[in-house]
Amino acid sequence: MKNAVLAVRLLLLTYVGYSGVRHLTDPEYGSLFGAVEFGTHEFGHMVFAFFGEWLTVAGGSIAQVAIPVLVALLFWRQKERVGIAVCGGWLAISLSQMAVYMADARALELDLLSFSPDADTHDWNYLFKSVGIIQYDVRIATFVRYVGWLVLAASLVYGVWATWQAARLQPASTAR
Repeated sequence: MKNAVLAVRLLLLTYVGYSGVRHLTDPEYGSLFGAVEFGTHEFGHMVFAFFGEWLTVAGGSIAQVAIPVLVALLFWRQKERVGIAVCGGWLAISLSQMAVYMADARALELDLLSFSPDADTHDWNYLFKSVGIIQYDVRIATFVRYVGWLVLAASLVYGVWATWQAARLQPASTAR
């Protein structure tokens, strides 16, 4: 039974790794994580709507990063190491999607999808212009993508290590 649990954990980490690499290398790749990110992003706009225009716009990206981190903290409290690693992969995917959006801040070529009737506002165009760094959109996006790669690599290494530790610490089964 425990071998099956270990196998499922390794399969889950493999899926997270595959999805993470695909998201980080192909801006048009879609996965379950991508769909979750869209909802998370839009939810963030709604949550931050009470704190003024700037935070309303930034709220989508704030939520996109904060929610995987908060879920990882819940797994940490439960001492579920593989769950933490999966959340790290989720965070890496969030960062990759955010980087795509950031890199488009000046070009404005992406089709914007939103639940909001004000979907004509490009979040990162607005945010970068408001702080005077719009000319660095692609550089910032590249940096965010690199951070995504580091988070993904660290998460996968941690997840495999945690799985190996769990397998190593299992009591030997008794032969019958």
